[in-house]
Amino acid sequence: MTTIDLSGRVAFVTGSTRGIGHAIAEAFLRAGAEVGIVGRDAARAQEVAAALGAGAHGVGCDVAEGEQVERAVAEVEEALGPIDILVNNAGLTRDNILLRLSEEDWDAVMAANLKGAFHTIRTVTRGMMKRRSGRIINITSVVGLTGNRGQANYAASKAGLIGLSKSVAKEYASRNILVNCIAPGFIETDMTRALPEEARDALLGSIALGRLGQPEDVASAALFLASDLAGYITGQVLVVDGGMVI
Repeated sequence: MTTIDLSGRVAFVTGSTRGIGHAIAEAFLRAGAEVGIVGRDAARAQEVAAALGAGAHGVGCDVAEGEQVERAVAEVEEALGPIDILVNNAGLTRDNILLRLSEEDWDAVMAANLKGAFHTIRTVTRGMMKRRSGRIINITSVVGLTGNRGQANYAASKAGLIGLSKSVAKEYASRNILVNCIAPGFIETDMTRALPEEARDALLGSIALGRLGQPEDVASAALFLASDLAGYITGQVLVVDGGMVI
């Protein structure tokens, strides 16, 4: 069995104080990388980094704000070194049917989920271009491929992230910067654990494997895309959904 080794590499993982982002950060640290733990709450990010131990550095950042991204990237690079791997995982939902969806909720989701990735990619790739190397992994969603009732803003932001990734993959391929997406399906989180039993059963019925995914399932995909094993893959969407979208 091939063991993935990310020793000597530095990752910047947004939204990594909990859930999928936290699992990705843990997987990278176990593989030998150093990781910037990035969250909107600076104190929480620092607390999580301290719990993860050596090689983790916590920094507060609202990715929707370009100046905050610039500062966070500079801080992580000062603490850990040049960033080799960017994972855009930060995001939010503000669900409602379209007729009841406010402009504020539309803008908030777009700013966090799509504009945030624009900010981080633009900032981090400056160094990657000079070094002629880098990996960018954008966490989108199966709803960016299929759409979903009551999530027009979220689905549009995640579909936009796919288009952004494919465009950036073409722009930076000549500099050996590989850009890919992971599209998770329904993953075991606080939100899914809180679902009523009837809703949960209906959800499971739509998944071929008959179970929800775990954050570690997505982390394993991210680990692969960050590694040398994925050195000839760019501009792709890796769906991790247990066969929900076939």
